[in-house]
Formats: sequence, C-alpha cells, structure tokens
Amino acid sequence: MSKAELIFGMHAVESLLQNAPHRFIEVFCLKGRNDERLNKIVSQLRKQGVSIQFCQRKALDDKAAGEQHQGIVARVQAAPALTENDLYEILDKLNRPAFLLVLDGVTDPHNIGACLRTADAAGVDALIVPKDKSAGLTGVAKKVACGAAESVPFIQVTNLARTLRDIQQKGVWVVGTAGEATQTLYQASLDGPIALVMGAEGSGMRRLTRETCDELIAIPMAGQVSSLNVSVATGVTLFEIKRQRELKSAV
Repeated sequence: MSKAELIFGMHAVESLLQNAPHRFIEVFCLKGRNDERLNKIVSQLRKQGVSIQFCQRKALDDKAAGEQHQGIVARVQAAPALTENDLYEILDKLNRPAFLLVLDGVTDPHNIGACLRTADAAGVDALIVPKDKSAGLTGVAKKVACGAAESVPFIQVTNLARTLRDIQQKGVWVVGTAGEATQTLYQASLDGPIALVMGAEGSGMRRLTRETCDELIAIPMAGQVSSLNVSVATGVTLFEIKRQRELKSAV
C-alpha cells in the first residue's frame, strides 16, 4: 500500500484533481469560508466520491504546519518516487532535444517549488535532484509549484555526478552555472540537448558536479548585488535556453 502525504493550496489540489483524482483519500476545508473557487473544487471532489471534512482555522493551520493553505488541505496517496531509471526512460522516449534542469544542493522547498513552476513554463522534460542534501517534493514545494509538480517529472538520484555522466553518454550537454565562469549565458550556444545545473545559493555546485559539467556559464550582473536567488537565476537561464532553442527550430 502506498504511503500517504499532505498537499495544500488550491493550485496543488486542482492539479491533482485534473491529473490523478484517484489519489485523494480525504480532504479538509475551512469551515464557513464562502469562496467560489474553493466551492467549485469541493463540488468536483464530491463528484469523485472524496470524503470532505470542514475544520476550524487552527485545525487546518496545524495540518499545513503553519504554511498558507488557502482553506484546503488534502491527504493523498503519495506518488511513486522517480529514479535514474525513470529519467533514462524519459530520455529514450523523447522525439526532440532533451531539456533538463538539475538542482544541486538546493534545500529550501520554496525554491524547489518555484523552480518546478518555472521549469513547467519553460518546457523542461524533467527536474533532477540528489537524494541527499536536497529538499524533496514536500507539500510546501507542491503548493509553491502551483500544479507543476504534477506535470514535470521530479527525479531523485543516488549519485548525481554519475547520473550526469550517464546522460552525457546519451548526447546531453551538461551546463553548470558559476559566478566566476568566463562565458555568459548570452555568449554560450544552448540550443541542443541540454541539462542545466544550478547550485545552492552561496556554496554553488559541489566539486564533483562542477567537474562533470561540459561547460560553465554565468549570468552577467550589472548591479551591486553579487548573486540572485536560485529560483530567479533558474528562470533567467531556462528562458534564455528556451529562446535559443526556438530560434534554432524556426530556421
């Protein structure tokens, strides 16, 4: 029997309703809240035969561990964890150049969720993290992702450097971001099969990850701030890759 987990927030619940309604076990809603969007979600859940309980705000706040829940928390069957083998299967089935995002050592679930949301918008095929020294796909990450956790495969790998070498063997160019890189993302050619590696704020990529990269690039900074939040930097870089890929496909 699969494990249960909590998700919260309207986007996360709506996305699961659309993609995997069979995973709902029970739902807790804020008692007395008259919200058109929430009422619509409740109606859809009832059509699926999902048990719904109405709770006072403190009880709902406790279930969401103090995070913003927008009046709804759901207990659902946890999705099977995706591993290296799932990643290789995804790559083998692609009929276009691979587009992957790798987060090395990002431990804040808010950043994981924000990167998932941006990855979905940019058309990324999968998001890859190491099993250790990384935040997982928690309820917080799923809420911040606004539904992208159901559309972008979230791959947890045992050995990140080994996985990067494996995908290099499949023709994927591994590009890491580093502030000291001599080439900027606007100078680099990023229109082929690519895996973008983003490191943790402050420490950046780990040594083995950096050494495995085919190329290092930097985001040019015009102001006095030395670095960007990892989710912002991810968005800037992903959309430059997207722009270059679209230009190439239009030729």
